[in-house]
Amino acid sequence: MDPSNCPRLHEKQIELNHIHFHALENTYMSNVKKAASAGKELPFPDPPAPQARLTMKGSEYFQREQPRHLPEDAPNILIIMLDDAGPALASSLGGPVHAPAFERVLKSGVAYNRFHNTAMCSPTRASLLTGRNHHRVGFGQIAEFANDWDGYTGAWPATTASIAKVLGHYGYASSAFGKWHNTPATDTSAVGPFERWPTGHLVGFDYFYGFLSGESSQWEPAIVENTLRIETPEHEHYHFTEDMTDKAVKWLRNHKALAPDKPFLMYWAPGGVHGPHHIFKEWADKYKGKFDAGWDIERESIFARQKELGWIPADTELTPRDPSMQGWDEIPESERPFQRRLMEVFAGYLEHTDTQAGRLLDELEALGINDNTLIFYIWGDNGSSAEGQHGTISEIMAQNGISTETKDHLRVLEEIGGLDALGGPKTDNMYHAGWAWAGSTPHRSTKLVAAHFGGTRTPLAVSWPKSIKHDAAPRAQFYHVNDVVPTIYDVLGITPPEVVDGVSQEPMDGVSMLASLHDAKAAENKPYQYFEVMGSRGFYKDGWFASAFGPRIPWQPGFDPKIFDWTPEDDVWELYDIAKDYSQAKDLSQQQPEKLEEMVAAFNEDARKNKAFPIGGGLWSTVFHPEYSPRNPATEFHYTQDVTAVPEFNAPKLGSASNLVTIDVDIDAGSEGVLYALGGYSGGVALWVDKGKLYFEFNTFQVERTRVESAVPLANGRLKIEVESIRPVGPVTPVDVTIRVDGAEVAKAHVPRSPSLFFTTNDAFDVGMDSYSPVSEAYFDRAPFKFNGKIHALHVKYL
Repeated sequence: MDPSNCPRLHEKQIELNHIHFHALENTYMSNVKKAASAGKELPFPDPPAPQARLTMKGSEYFQREQPRHLPEDAPNILIIMLDDAGPALASSLGGPVHAPAFERVLKSGVAYNRFHNTAMCSPTRASLLTGRNHHRVGFGQIAEFANDWDGYTGAWPATTASIAKVLGHYGYASSAFGKWHNTPATDTSAVGPFERWPTGHLVGFDYFYGFLSGESSQWEPAIVENTLRIETPEHEHYHFTEDMTDKAVKWLRNHKALAPDKPFLMYWAPGGVHGPHHIFKEWADKYKGKFDAGWDIERESIFARQKELGWIPADTELTPRDPSMQGWDEIPESERPFQRRLMEVFAGYLEHTDTQAGRLLDELEALGINDNTLIFYIWGDNGSSAEGQHGTISEIMAQNGISTETKDHLRVLEEIGGLDALGGPKTDNMYHAGWAWAGSTPHRSTKLVAAHFGGTRTPLAVSWPKSIKHDAAPRAQFYHVNDVVPTIYDVLGITPPEVVDGVSQEPMDGVSMLASLHDAKAAENKPYQYFEVMGSRGFYKDGWFASAFGPRIPWQPGFDPKIFDWTPEDDVWELYDIAKDYSQAKDLSQQQPEKLEEMVAAFNEDARKNKAFPIGGGLWSTVFHPEYSPRNPATEFHYTQDVTAVPEFNAPKLGSASNLVTIDVDIDAGSEGVLYALGGYSGGVALWVDKGKLYFEFNTFQVERTRVESAVPLANGRLKIEVESIRPVGPVTPVDVTIRVDGAEVAKAHVPRSPSLFFTTNDAFDVGMDSYSPVSEAYFDRAPFKFNGKIHALHVKYL
């Protein structure tokens, strides 16, 4: 019988459907309440669906209602984090650099002067975005130097869900802009895999615009939008930080127009002010003459202003310069203009970067959403970087263990435009380590040192006008970047989930800072925190700090041979009562050996639990075994002419391994252009055809360019070109290059020094052109200098 022909039966069926639905609804809501109360599992259960039967009249219909899992007026969240900005640089805190955006957040909210990072890029970002310690997320080292120990894989695990993923389940829209640096280096090509990209399912942002590597040229960045590599936008006055801010502003406007009922999470992390320091000349010129006295005097001036402003305790002591670091009085007068200009460029770059952050603040106000936006402005992901060492025009040299004299840099500058070339597209400049040390006033050391606060301490300003009253008194509670996510969860009433997408989650290591946001005198609630980066380590507990410097001195060029015999068991530990000694000026290890022993034991136990063993594991593929550094595992590569923009970590190691490149190509009288290129103007290799001849250049970070040309013009027709490079195994070794055409030798070259690791982190390998930054000055003005003929095949084989 058709129930539609029987009214009573039809009514009875509807009644039963209602009963069935309410039973489903009650069960569902019970599950929702359980999930919400305990944190439990994400995603939340789906709401009950209307029951479909044979006919529409016999079916029950209702609109599904998505329950709200957030407070009615959940705030928008904006996380701003600068790169390599030391704790003593912002003018509002006593520093020499005007930072109006940071000051705006500071003056509308509160600030912390004992907030900390991990001392290095990828580790800090992984910790910040998950609320866990960096080794627990697999980032005991930067992505480019990962290895296969659990704490150092550089592969974001499903067991540590990001804040973007969790908040997405709760109803937030999310976006990330700028530097990412948390995707495995070998996963960054156009074919992925994409699961650990910012928008990948293991990370969870809805939108991304930026670069995946640890640093980027601001003039020719290798940009990714979501999972698509795009060409650098053509613009006469292009600068990447401005570009990414344009995209962020557009995203805010679209969100306001299209999803005004949803709160948002934005993570804005520019490449500024990591090297290379790229900025328009007029921004650098703002600081002309400001640093003429040198870093020693600058540090004393900063220290006095910090005390005057009340940013640091009145009894803080200014720590001395490490004996291994150059003093300003050791710099010859002839080299001082170079060192001053490097700092002027850096300062202009930093002010410009902060100014772009200010455009976001302007947009929040223009859209009328500033009042209910919770802003965390983290001044840096580590301390100021000393990787420029003695001041450089090509900062990747330091990571490859190559040292040079300042006269080499000055010679190159004379060829490309003098000091005014610094900050432009023909240099990858970075300032002297002495300026980095001044930028960490009053603390010891710099980035890459986890033992001293010069490497790990960073100012934090927090604003939320609707809920947080401005208070000029610095918060002095000890906190860490892993405390940001727990604070946000606390604000939203979220219990950290135990299971996400069916995967059990690692515990949160951070604690909530919420109480201190409202009360400067709130009790300390972070009992302990370990630090470890490449063997440099520290441990905080109840106002005490124990630390061991580790085997590397970041501001010294090259690798000390003693590092190959290093073991953490031989390190000398220091002990500080940082409740009374803000700057780690008084080592108490000799006076309190029992306390030191207790602290060292506590560090070892916590490091073990967090997968930080072996201590110094981050050095494995950077110093001890570069052959284990992330790279494409292939030993032979086959390319066609349409293969371009291959990230260097996915490309053959043409500079750091013996290899044979074989090219099958058609040549005629009008042939010209690049046959292949790896790297950029700051370092790389390239082979090209011009005016009938074959040219090869091995660019060792600008200071040594080895260029040769074929002895005779190329014949017309289909040719077989071979480039054979023989490189002995070792960290910095020569390369002998032989070039043959149809079996006949046409050129030879001897390259004095070559990189042990890579030329760039964010440029590429190309067939038939030279994308992004051009390797050679010879075709700089013609880049990308596409080959106008036919390349049938290009084959690379390691020898």
